[in-house]
Amino acid sequence: MVTFTEGARAHVVAFLAEEPEPLAVRIEVLDSSPLAPRYDLSLIEESEKEGSDQVYEQGGFEVVVPKASVALLEGAIVDWVESIQGSGFKVENPNIVPIGEGTREGPVADRVKHVIELQVNPAIASHGGSVTLIEVRDDVVYLEMEGGCQGCGMAAVTLAQGIRRIIMEAIPEIRDIVDVTNHDAGANPYY
Repeated sequence: MVTFTEGARAHVVAFLAEEPEPLAVRIEVLDSSPLAPRYDLSLIEESEKEGSDQVYEQGGFEVVVPKASVALLEGAIVDWVESIQGSGFKVENPNIVPIGEGTREGPVADRVKHVIELQVNPAIASHGGSVTLIEVRDDVVYLEMEGGCQGCGMAAVTLAQGIRRIIMEAIPEIRDIVDVTNHDAGANPYY
């Protein structure tokens, strides 16, 4: 079951009070990717509920969860947050941990960090670049490129032909290498 905090519940009740007819809150998982999980919260009419939806009371309003999202949202908490970027609902979900919020420790992560420090970073240092391990999850390495690699038009080639080859040769149990860098924010890419 999804739980709404007092702050989130108060905002939902306020939104519903402005509506002329009774509505429910539908919450569903649009993308369960750990790179960027996405959720949809919307107000729906009674006629929009489906027979397979899970429906329950949440202190003044009904919450509707589509069948495909029930297991993914079990134990999730919806909160209302206000920050410099704006305000809105935020879903804290124990079933979908975004990349970078997991651990960077353990035998495989330690070996990956060792390969990055001794082989990868020295190879790309001449272009002012470096790589940081963000996380190892399910034998997939998530990396962030920095310096001259962040925003560089050749970053994908560097990843595919250099970094991926070096790490996967050194640590055969690694299935993939994923670049989670925000390349649009690169200030000084190497060309």
